[in-house]
Amino acid sequence: MNDSQYNLIADDLLLAVEEAIEDCGVDIDYEGVGGLLTLTFVNGTKIIINKQAPLHEIWVATKFNGHHFEYQNQQWNDKRGGDEFWQFLSAAVSVQADTKITLAAE
Repeated sequence: MNDSQYNLIADDLLLAVEEAIEDCGVDIDYEGVGGLLTLTFVNGTKIIINKQAPLHEIWVATKFNGHHFEYQNQQWNDKRGGDEFWQFLSAAVSVQADTKITLAAE
């Protein structure tokens, strides 16, 4: 994947996360600026999702730990645990919002 392809795919992912958060029905604030998306929960915790363009990765920092995702076979997968991005994010958001939330790209 070249840099242009990475940027298109990564930007689409960040936009899809914003849309999924907006549509989830739970009070989660979000702010996206220059490849960085911050989700802020009512309890004050945050999840930060950001592009790592030199590595062609997406990094996600939660209240508990950080994860690095790479694009393989048409999806983003955690380099450490192998989790698919949307499954991981749904679980992380559910824990930090203290309610079951399922997120997905439309």
